[in-house]
Amino acid sequence: MRFFIGFFLLMLSAESVAQDTSYTKVVKLMGSRFDLSVVAPNETEANSYINLAIEEITRIEKLISEWDTKSQTSAINRNAGIKPVKVDKELFELIKRSIQISKLTQGAFDISFASIDKVWKYDGSMQKLPTEAAIQKSVEKIGYQNIELNEAQQTVFLKLAGMKIGFGAIGKGYAADKAKQVLIEKGVKAGIINASGDLNSWGTQPNGDLWKVGITNPLNKEKVFSWLPIENSAVVTSGNYEKYVTLNGVRYTHIINPKTGYPVVGLNSVTIFSESAELADALATAVFVMGLESGMDFINQLNGIECIIIDADNKIHTSTNIKLNEY
Repeated sequence: MRFFIGFFLLMLSAESVAQDTSYTKVVKLMGSRFDLSVVAPNETEANSYINLAIEEITRIEKLISEWDTKSQTSAINRNAGIKPVKVDKELFELIKRSIQISKLTQGAFDISFASIDKVWKYDGSMQKLPTEAAIQKSVEKIGYQNIELNEAQQTVFLKLAGMKIGFGAIGKGYAADKAKQVLIEKGVKAGIINASGDLNSWGTQPNGDLWKVGITNPLNKEKVFSWLPIENSAVVTSGNYEKYVTLNGVRYTHIINPKTGYPVVGLNSVTIFSESAELADALATAVFVMGLESGMDFINQLNGIECIIIDADNKIHTSTNIKLNEY
């Protein structure tokens, strides 16, 4: 899950400077809050640009939503175990990249996680632990290895009946990237697309300063512990601190290991820095599942990717090239 409150953005208001200024509009898209900010000479021009971003994000949602019965993703899921489904090249390539990330993370990230049986309840109705058998059964149909792509036919086939794919752990990052791309192509010199914490930026603030993102303590979200400058880059945080159930004195959070079916323990939040919000989105989930040592070692082997991990004891850990200045 992504949380907008995981970030504070340091930017100038529309009244701060005489000419180019930063304008922001907050909208609900893809079932989440989006904060769309652009630098423009006036409000009319800014609104026209923001509307273009909204149109692009809406288009992507119609393509990748597993809940929209008219989407190609829904068609793939309906035909699981039955037949391949021909899809647009854009969706095909997104699924292909997702599988590559699954291979890279050894299944810690997996779009077929949508196949999981919901044996963990976080709505207050859960009074006892699921049985071991129920937990094992819940993940039986998860497995990116059972997503079959046909490059020549541009088709996607889910081999197991009842299997599903979903883009909850990569879709908003992808949408942020695509909205940014559209605005850059239209000549927007700077801005930020913040998809409920899946954030991508470009350019600088109107006064020439870099945009800055404030990393917050997950247990005290009103307090920023460090400001970090971002330059043409994406930042995504995954956290487990708002959705959980406590049973027998143990807190079980909503982030589930797709290979075991058990909630992940040991971390409070993972923040990933990358050029791509899509990649940062997927890696934030993957590192959470991998855990502190394996996740940090993994990130330190990737070029151009950095991370901040806050463990269950609220201790901060950073990858090799991040230097935090306390605020």
